[in-house]
Amino acid sequence: MSPTELLPAPPPHAAARRALLAGSAGNLVEWYEFGVYGCFATVIAANFFTPHAGAPGGGAEALVATYASFALAFFFRPVGALLFGRIGDRFGRRPTLVLVVGLMTLATTLIGLLPTRADIGAVAPWLLTFLRVLQGLSAGGEFGGAVSLMVEHAPPGRRGLYGAWQSLTVALGLLAGAGTAAALATALPAEALYAWGWRIPFLLALPLGTVALWLRTALEEIPDAPPGAPQPGAADATDATGPTGTSALAEQARAVVLGIGRILGWSAAGYTFLVVLPSHLQSALGASFRDALLATTLVNLGFAASILPAGLLSDRVGRRPVMLGGALGIAVLAHPLLHLLQSPGSSPQTRAAAVLTAGALVGLLAGPGPAMLAEMFPRRVRCTGLGLSYALANAVFSGCAGLVITALTARTADTAIPAHYAAGACAVSAAALLTLRGDDHRKPLR
Repeated sequence: MSPTELLPAPPPHAAARRALLAGSAGNLVEWYEFGVYGCFATVIAANFFTPHAGAPGGGAEALVATYASFALAFFFRPVGALLFGRIGDRFGRRPTLVLVVGLMTLATTLIGLLPTRADIGAVAPWLLTFLRVLQGLSAGGEFGGAVSLMVEHAPPGRRGLYGAWQSLTVALGLLAGAGTAAALATALPAEALYAWGWRIPFLLALPLGTVALWLRTALEEIPDAPPGAPQPGAADATDATGPTGTSALAEQARAVVLGIGRILGWSAAGYTFLVVLPSHLQSALGASFRDALLATTLVNLGFAASILPAGLLSDRVGRRPVMLGGALGIAVLAHPLLHLLQSPGSSPQTRAAAVLTAGALVGLLAGPGPAMLAEMFPRRVRCTGLGLSYALANAVFSGCAGLVITALTARTADTAIPAHYAAGACAVSAAALLTLRGDDHRKPLR
């Protein structure tokens, strides 16, 4: 009997839809929180990282400290990917997804309740950083579990589309965060926003997370892999001591490194345009808080609009041409698009078109990306392998994006630093994407 004949039959469409909904829900909560943190970076800097907390402003040094806390959380994501990935690969996808959404919701809600530096002094930024670490751990396990669940439940020929829903919930979470921040900035005076209004978006994560937790506790596992059951041929590579185990570990390590290269541009450009943009427009270009949030909302709209079409297109023509188009598009257009945003002569319509285009190009990477990563790893290590690739890429190239861009802009006074960063990362990613085979999307999952 061939290996293909040993694969389970595709699950019923009802189970596939439930898996899609449950996998997406927790991911939306995660990226809602990250979006809120990015949009309120200047407010958080004033409340937690300046001696005179609560005053608008805070300076570049406080903003760098805020992004350092942001980056630290990302460096714990690989730890979470390994920890929760092993749980997902050994005991099923559901336990991982229930654990991470619970931890994520708890940490996010506590950020909204946290005393500021004006209340408890220098302990406040340390408590904030600790909660960001918990967020990093939970986020590290979220991607691997959610993508594995969605792609494994996908009907034939729809892995790209199902995986794209993971990226769409990223966009929806960021849009929800930016939209909530923009609404509060419009409804509240600056003093109230800095004093207490910033807490509201973080506290809203509690009802969102509760719904996600409810959906995931009712989740069904793939029929051939009940929680805790050994999988056929799934010898634990991390416990193997012979040549075969060593070879398997080396193969998986190569796949992780290659996966990082393929999504490097997605990670760097995505965070540059979707998360870091608001504070950069304010601190480097003198934009108002409301204008910066409007630009962020538009770029995320462009991102969201292109994700599902990109995933669906990749099911038809392959992952490589779609993702290469996004990577090369950003490498070529990042500087012209940023120039349009910076130019005093640019009309509001031109600037809106620029940010919408930037978001759409990132969507070409993010739509097929989850399925592409899932197809690189066998089921027995899929949660860990794709989660680790994604977490490491994001730890280095996403988590550090705000810190690197803000620090280099302050040091060099070069307002084009975001374009340098995004274009360079996408050029490297394009080279790695050339190694994709044109028929990977048609082959069954291993």
